[in-house]
Amino acid sequence: MFKPLRRVMQGPFRRLLRHMQGHRSTVRLASFCSIMNKFWDLAPPLLIGVAVDVVVMKEDSLLGDLGYTDPWIQLIILSLLTFGVWVLESMFEYWFGILWRNLAQTVQHEMRMDAFRHVEKQGMGWFDERQKGDLLAIMNDDINQLERFLDKGANDILQVATTVVIVGAIFFVISWNVAIFAFLPIPIIIWGSFLYQRKLEPRYAEVRTNAGRLNALLENDLSGMSTIQSFTAEEMEANRVEEVSNEYRNANKKAIRLSAAFVPLIRMAILCGFTATLLIGGKMTLDGEMAVGAYSVLVFMTQRLLWPLTRLGETFDLYQRAMASSNRILDLIETPISLKDGDFKPKRQDVVQSSIKFEDCTFSYPGREAIFSNLNLEISPGSTVGVVGATGAGKTTLLRMMLRFCDPGSGKVEWCGKELKEWKLESLRSSIALVEQNVTLFPATIKENILYGKPDASDVEVEEAAKVAEISGFIETLPKGWSTLIGEGGKRLSGGQRQRLAIARAIIKDAPLLILDEATSAVDNETEAALQRSIQKISNDRTTLIVAHRLSTIRNADEIIVLDNGKIVEKGTHDSLLNHNGVYAKLWSVQTGSLA
Repeated sequence: MFKPLRRVMQGPFRRLLRHMQGHRSTVRLASFCSIMNKFWDLAPPLLIGVAVDVVVMKEDSLLGDLGYTDPWIQLIILSLLTFGVWVLESMFEYWFGILWRNLAQTVQHEMRMDAFRHVEKQGMGWFDERQKGDLLAIMNDDINQLERFLDKGANDILQVATTVVIVGAIFFVISWNVAIFAFLPIPIIIWGSFLYQRKLEPRYAEVRTNAGRLNALLENDLSGMSTIQSFTAEEMEANRVEEVSNEYRNANKKAIRLSAAFVPLIRMAILCGFTATLLIGGKMTLDGEMAVGAYSVLVFMTQRLLWPLTRLGETFDLYQRAMASSNRILDLIETPISLKDGDFKPKRQDVVQSSIKFEDCTFSYPGREAIFSNLNLEISPGSTVGVVGATGAGKTTLLRMMLRFCDPGSGKVEWCGKELKEWKLESLRSSIALVEQNVTLFPATIKENILYGKPDASDVEVEEAAKVAEISGFIETLPKGWSTLIGEGGKRLSGGQRQRLAIARAIIKDAPLLILDEATSAVDNETEAALQRSIQKISNDRTTLIVAHRLSTIRNADEIIVLDNGKIVEKGTHDSLLNHNGVYAKLWSVQTGSLA
């Protein structure tokens, strides 16, 4: 009987308790209030038994034996006791409600933040192997499932246990032989409960997995609705969602089919105990071996035992859902960090004056051929370097290694004479301003999005950054100006406006290294010209690395690097590369129609 209990305590429940150890005092206090609430909740049946005893026995009742012989005085005493019991029960119910609910909200908040902060520390390769929708399901649905259990289920389990203990003690005090028959089903019920728990565990794990898949699909489809509609693929996507939703529904059906059978089985087991109390206790009362009041207490207590145990199935169902969710949450929180942080924090001036070196770097994504093999490259401080090459040549991977979104499999990347692995990640990434092709903006105001690069910047700095990015004129034409909300992902702005806003954000960060990853590839010629002017201004006094398909963007770079299949096949200035008449010259010819 106790093996299933030990198995439960050693599983996800113990993991959850370890994670909640900072709230031990709150758990203890809330548990005490739950137990005391149930203690006083079970007092009225005793008072009813005493009241029956008063009416039947009068001065010979239990209270009469205590010296209160007048039946009316006895009833007044019972009324006062009843009032006190109800007050105490209500007080403890209020306290356990406050404590458990606040604990549930606090644990929910802390686990969501622990999960999110842990995810923030992972390398980009870690995200490449996971679905964003599944991560969202863990940080929302699973954590909410745990919150529901702490809010209600924990109290229910404690109160059921308290009921069994107190009612059992009362039964044995009144009549041990009636108690034996009445409580004979209890071990079977408890054993059956844990047996059900074991059978439910894999079913709810499957439910949570399918919930993650469904969430991932919905998130992907909602983000790509314009693509779905442009390809008139609404019906295809609806069918895909229906298929995954059906898998989620069927997984729930399997769990429901098992959990729904639990309560009827418990009722049948309790019926045996109730019938034993009714018959054996009734016979003893008829034979004069038990007082009428004592018999009333047994009958009422059996009813008090019945209802909590019938809810045990619902409570275990809630518990098992929460444990399945807890496993997913804690598995995420306990996932090893793919990138280890260093402790090197150089001074800004040292960063500004230092070159960046790639020495014999090799890199490949899991399950794919190597992108780089023995890559060697040096980027001089204060220079503007352009990087070009066909799709898949390794341009973006080069940038990811510089930001330590991923590390080379072998070889090293050095800056300030230290390998990037030795740098404090915060220092490294604070030294780099990144502008990507797919700009990430936040559903806030224009000013708040610019301030993302430097939260403590002054209004003058914000306005100056916007002027350099050539977006201030547009901002001033808006009715709410700098306070204009740009919508989710900056949907209320054009592609060029989003890019300029991203450049303003990079400008205000004022980092020693500026990286532009295809920043002009998806804009019109006029916007590209404006962006080029901005890039030329902000490239002064800093190292700038520009990845571009449009070669006009990097024409004035100090050095241009041409990548092909992960190797540097050419490098030099724009003019020298044209004279070389190699890969770069051919790319220039394709884009301009002329080698000149």
